[in-house]
Amino acid sequence: MCEKQVVEGISGRPLRFGSSTCVSVNRRDRGRPYICTYLLPQCATVSFQTFIMFKPAARSLLASSLRNAKPSRNAFNYVPARTILTLKDVKYTANAVAQGAGRNGSVSSNGLELNLATPKELGGTGKGENPEQLFAMGYSACLLGAIQAVARTQGKSDMAKNAVVRASVHIGEPNEAQGFAIAVDIKVEGIDEELLKAGHAFCPYSRALGQGAVVNVSLA
Repeated sequence: MCEKQVVEGISGRPLRFGSSTCVSVNRRDRGRPYICTYLLPQCATVSFQTFIMFKPAARSLLASSLRNAKPSRNAFNYVPARTILTLKDVKYTANAVAQGAGRNGSVSSNGLELNLATPKELGGTGKGENPEQLFAMGYSACLLGAIQAVARTQGKSDMAKNAVVRASVHIGEPNEAQGFAIAVDIKVEGIDEELLKAGHAFCPYSRALGQGAVVNVSLA
C-alpha cells in the first residue's frame, strides 16, 4: 500500500500536492526563498536533499508546468483547506462593551454589567469574573441547547432534559505562536454518544471553533 509523505516548507505548514505525482516545496537557500518542484511516482518519498539536486532553470520549468496543470482530485491529493461558516441571515445580535483596564475592567451587554478581574493563576486578584469563565458558561449553555434541540428530532427529549454540560476553558501559551491561546474540554452527563456527537455538530459554538466564523474588526 502506498504512503504519501507530507513535506513541510519553511513556514512549517503542510504543502499542497498539485497532483498525485507532483510536489511543490517552498524552501530557503542561504536566506533566499525559491520553489523546488519534483516529479515522482505515487509511492515515492521526498527529502530536501533530493530537491536541491535540480538546477534553478529546471526547477523554474517544473514549477511553471505544475502551475499550468489542472490538479487531479484523487486519493493521493493533499489539499489543506479550512471552510468558514457564513450567515445566511441574522436572527439575533448580542452587543457587548468592554471598558477600563482590559481583563481588570468592566463589561456590559444588554443591561448585564460585570466587573472583571484577572485570575490569581495569571497574577491577578481573582475578585471578579474573567473572559474564560464567560466563554465557558456561554459554550456550555449553547451546547446543552443544541443537544436538546437535536434530541427532539431523535425522540430522546426525556434523556436530554436532565443532561448536564460541564465546560472547562483553558488559557495558556500555544506551541505554534506567541502570546496566548485557549483549549476547551467538555464533559456531558446523562446522554448517549450518538446524541452527544449530533449536538456537538449542531452547536454554533462548536461550529465556530471547529469550522471557523467570520470576524470583522475595524475602527469605530
